[in-house]
Amino acid sequence: MQCNYCWMPVMIEPVKMLSFKFDETKFRNAIIYFAHRSDEMNDQWFGAVKLNKLLYYTDFIAYRRLGAPITGATYQKLAEGPAPKELVPVRRRMVADEAIRLEIRHVFNHTQQRIVPLKDVDTSAFSPDEFEILDEVMDTLRHKTAAEVSDMSHKEAGWIIARDREVIPYESTWLDPVPNSGEQEIDHLNV
Repeated sequence: MQCNYCWMPVMIEPVKMLSFKFDETKFRNAIIYFAHRSDEMNDQWFGAVKLNKLLYYTDFIAYRRLGAPITGATYQKLAEGPAPKELVPVRRRMVADEAIRLEIRHVFNHTQQRIVPLKDVDTSAFSPDEFEILDEVMDTLRHKTAAEVSDMSHKEAGWIIARDREVIPYESTWLDPVPNSGEQEIDHLNV
């Protein structure tokens, strides 16, 4: 490649994204926490799509506020919004360990994979600041449908800049959010 302002070749180095150590214990407990809270609130919209967004917002807001995500999951761009790459294998292990069970429900014209918790949350897995973020994300998104949280996530800078199935960088949380994005809606409470 050549510089437009000079005749010298310019080397462009690929940018290395931040990566964090995945904490399966926290990830499992976050799933159980969201499943329990959804049951307590009779959230009929809580299924796989909504769970993906709850985990995404929790980790990205924690990264922004605390300097590191809670679970360290790797999020990818999917058609219905960001989703942790680790979810399916961890969920499979949680079913095998009898920590959760999957229930297939029909909600209007959609089939929903709902996680039903069979164990309690290990609250010692989270710091008070992490627990506050879990609560805040849940409280903000609890009345929203899966389609609504999916639409919100499509306004996030990270989802917009990533290609299909590409990793959404945690650093994208520092980009200006599109008005009415989920991070902006949640984060206005306590930045």
